[in-house]
Amino acid sequence: MAVTLDSLRKSAAATCTRRDIAEVMDVDPRTVTEGIKQGNIPSIKVGRRVLIPRERFLALFESEVA
Repeated sequence: MAVTLDSLRKSAAATCTRRDIAEVMDVDPRTVTEGIKQGNIPSIKVGRRVLIPRERFLALFESEVA
């Protein structure tokens, strides 16, 4: 199932993957990785996984769109 901004808002999950964020932003996951490296997208490293806090991303994304 494709991840949309609306489905992300309704999600109960605390975090998202780079792939989820890439789908919402309609970009390549490598672009999301670069945004994380540059500090533009908040992230949490859990072992080898890099996760994006859903609420922080939504706040950031919606402030950029507004």
